[in-house]
Amino acid sequence: MELAAVRVVIAEDLALLRDGLIRLLQANGCEVVAAVETGPQLHQALLEHRPDVAVVDVRLPPTFTDEGLQAAIAARAQVPGLPVLVLSQHVEQLYARELLSGGEGAVGYLLKDRVFDVGQFVEAVRRVASGGTAMDPEVISQLLAKHTDAGPLATLTAREREVLGEMAEGRSNSAIAGRLFVTEKAVSKHINNIFTKLDLPPSADDSRRVLAVLAYLNGGNG
Repeated sequence: MELAAVRVVIAEDLALLRDGLIRLLQANGCEVVAAVETGPQLHQALLEHRPDVAVVDVRLPPTFTDEGLQAAIAARAQVPGLPVLVLSQHVEQLYARELLSGGEGAVGYLLKDRVFDVGQFVEAVRRVASGGTAMDPEVISQLLAKHTDAGPLATLTAREREVLGEMAEGRSNSAIAGRLFVTEKAVSKHINNIFTKLDLPPSADDSRRVLAVLAYLNGGNG
């Protein structure tokens, strides 16, 4: 999907950050169809506009707990596959797991600090809007750490865990090769080993393979 075609709903209670997101996305060819500040407003906007992607702060009024996340999950239940990119101040594994529990694509979880890297943020918006995943490296690191002490993940080599983390962030084989300074052939071999060890079916579809890995991490079993 071309970025110019992306219709976005923004949910952020801090006016300064909300305005900044609007300007940033508009400057990069997006159409912001709604910008709201509470959970109920978000739910209504998502059902009314059915955007290409929703950029959602986890904590919104009135409860300032997980109002934004729950509104997004509720909307996804009514509009299956509705793309949601969640922004959080800190790594909160429970929220990441809840977002991933549907086992569908078009989801992302980023720390708010990532917004300041405009290129990375816009790429994440584009990836989620097109049905892929965009997971923050810190989230992936903590999810991996939680599951590497026992079970199939414990059988992965250090390099395979690196590749798994890069896959979970949504990177292609060529991008992984570039980041790890290895050949694409080597990356392919590592990925095949990962699928074999985790008993996951190989797939040429990047989104499907990432989702398979995330589903595995989310559930702790295949």
